[in-house]
Amino acid sequence: MTLTVENLRVADLVRGVSFELGAGERVGLIGESGSGKSLTALSVLGLLPEGLSATGSVRLDGRELLGAPEKQLSRLRGNGMAMVFQEPMTALNPAMRIGRQVTEPFRVHGRRGRPAEELLAAVGLPGVARAYPHQLSGGQRQRVVLAIALANDPALLICDEPTTALDVTVQAQILGLIRERLSAESSLLFITHDLAVVAQMCDRVLVMLDGSIVEHGSTREVLTAPKHAYTQRLLAASDLEGAR
Repeated sequence: MTLTVENLRVADLVRGVSFELGAGERVGLIGESGSGKSLTALSVLGLLPEGLSATGSVRLDGRELLGAPEKQLSRLRGNGMAMVFQEPMTALNPAMRIGRQVTEPFRVHGRRGRPAEELLAAVGLPGVARAYPHQLSGGQRQRVVLAIALANDPALLICDEPTTALDVTVQAQILGLIRERLSAESSLLFITHDLAVVAQMCDRVLVMLDGSIVEHGSTREVLTAPKHAYTQRLLAASDLEGAR
């Protein structure tokens, strides 16, 4: 699987973003709030908010996604590509039991899949299939969303600040699950403002500022010898500064 983004623009919020993500690559997209990270991810999935549209090109294995029919994009979501959002309650149905939600991707895509209990046990949640989202903690709900995202073994997983609202212990557990459960062939686009998380999860880094990518390179290169002044400021303000 190869994701190719070329000259992506969303109003004045994303300005000429270009990058490529190959099979098995783990790439971090970092920057402060409002830098355009989430809009870039939503453009890839065809999930931009009403009133916003993207131009440029987004191709998955050569297939153009920008402007593609919703039916085609729906077939890809949760199958060829999946997303884990920052707030799990935005992705969960409060009136549906957890077990049914976890197996929903199989029904949507007409595939026979593993039982809900097996999928939930794989993310450390045995025995919650009959629970409703409000009965679980924030960390447990994020595990459920991760189980849903990984159910169909997507070629591309996009994580948008999936651990920001969690305490340090639960954050480490979620990151460990992503590393453990994501197949070696699957690609990861990990959106965050936390450089320590990028250092753990990603091989390459893209740095966004005001809707543009201002620096890119290997994680080691960018985090130990940043060239752009903005990246240098991010590093100086991070927990990594003392470890340089």
